[in-house]
Amino acid sequence: MTASADQIVKQLNTLKSLRNPHEQVWRDCYDYTHPIRGSGFYSDVMTADEALRRKARLIDSTMTEAARVLASAIMGGMTPANSLWFGLDVGQESEDERRWLDDVSRVIWENIHGSNFDSAGFEGLIDVVDAGWFALYIDEDRTRGGYVFELWPISSVYCSASTAGGMIDTVYREYKLTAEQAVNEFGEDNVSENTRKLAQDKPSEMVKFVRAIYPRTTYLVGARMAKNLPIASCTVEVEAKLVVRESGYHEMPVVVPRWMLIPDSVYAVGPVMDALPDARTLNELCRMDLAAGDLAIAGMWIAEDDGVLNPRTVKVGPRKIIVANSVDSMKPLQSGSNFQYSETKIARLQGAIRKTLMADQLQAQDGPAMTATEVHVRVALIRQLLGPVYGRLQAEYLQPLVTRCFGIAYRAGVLGQAPESLAGRNYNVRYVSPLARSQKLEEVTAIDQYVAGCAAAAQAEAAAGQQPTAMDNVDLDQAARLRGEALGVPSSVIRSKVDVEQIRKQREQNQQAALEQQQQQQMQQQAMQMGAKQAGQQ
Repeated sequence: MTASADQIVKQLNTLKSLRNPHEQVWRDCYDYTHPIRGSGFYSDVMTADEALRRKARLIDSTMTEAARVLASAIMGGMTPANSLWFGLDVGQESEDERRWLDDVSRVIWENIHGSNFDSAGFEGLIDVVDAGWFALYIDEDRTRGGYVFELWPISSVYCSASTAGGMIDTVYREYKLTAEQAVNEFGEDNVSENTRKLAQDKPSEMVKFVRAIYPRTTYLVGARMAKNLPIASCTVEVEAKLVVRESGYHEMPVVVPRWMLIPDSVYAVGPVMDALPDARTLNELCRMDLAAGDLAIAGMWIAEDDGVLNPRTVKVGPRKIIVANSVDSMKPLQSGSNFQYSETKIARLQGAIRKTLMADQLQAQDGPAMTATEVHVRVALIRQLLGPVYGRLQAEYLQPLVTRCFGIAYRAGVLGQAPESLAGRNYNVRYVSPLARSQKLEEVTAIDQYVAGCAAAAQAEAAAGQQPTAMDNVDLDQAARLRGEALGVPSSVIRSKVDVEQIRKQREQNQQAALEQQQQQQMQQQAMQMGAKQAGQQ
């Protein structure tokens, strides 16, 4: 069932009232990090000049730098552009099925990073660090093919969930188009009479629209018409309360990942909120430090109005002569500033902000190259820091993103014909990003330690004159496969079980042939020796 224009406008007002109590927190977080990302929370459109003025209020940029480091670390750890970060599994797949799924994963990954994903994804992670959430729209690029990613400003997005505590599956976006753009976008016959007149008389006049994307309660399975698909999309001209476009999607086209949920709300806050008190104190302390520095450089003076010297008109500076009745009529004063305390306090607050935003651990450390043990400890620390965050982002960001991209590519026919054995089987997304692999390093370490321990026990048994049976407990083939999967080794590098069996069978045949040839040579040599011996006896 599709909602009417009146219902959509009414629901939009309800969602606005539910989001309003949280907006001041997001506004403050953007003020101390990236003011331009908060466009819409201050005014309809923030100009670059206004963003620069807000940025100029920040005396210290530690918060901005730390937030950018955290967003970059999450981006590089989850969705790196230089390596495949996900795969597809159906469970108990054959070698042919595994090859097809790996090829599909690589095609989707190449198309994702061949689009504008890297720029939109990074800006989205800036939003999730600053405000705790973002909204990324995913669709097919109907002009050039592939994907197109559109990051919606969160100030214009209103969300809800159809199930308590569930993922966001209802998104309303309020935006404006010029009258000319509206006619070109929706067609002259679909917009209101007022918008048609504006397009002729005042084409640059702005018209407000709202786009509602939500799951349909009833839909046709396997439907091809957009109006019958599981996810509804309705665009309404707000002033006229007129539906200008009705469409639909097979999958939810908007992903809305969240950092830390606000209780009894679908919205979230980011780690910047935790560092906000320190950022405010740091900014104020730096402002006072600059004022004290001004006094320290320019100095502070006391002057006596002795009839000759008028302190109200005296200007201190180079190449200036000050006329006074006595040299004691004007003296410098000590400002009383304690720069040592301010420097210590500023450094402490900067360190606290970096620690809260994990920038002190995620950023590359200066100094000599780290040993393998130091690298392992550092990776384990990063895994502990980002592990809980990665779990939520994996469920609310990566899973729906890959699902949506797979659906678009499969319907476009760019993935080729799937094996018939995969028909009707559900697939799961398997993550092989650096962050996902780091979470499996403990499994790799456990395998290595177990195999090494069994090998040492077998050597001890052999040294004691016993049969070395300890290695009988280890399936080396399975250990090697599990280790390769945990490390994210491409399946094209790991030989299939059939190929391994053929190689071993061929090796046995070659060894058997070599042994038979050696035996024949020995028999021939013995026969020749016997013949020579008999000839000598005759």
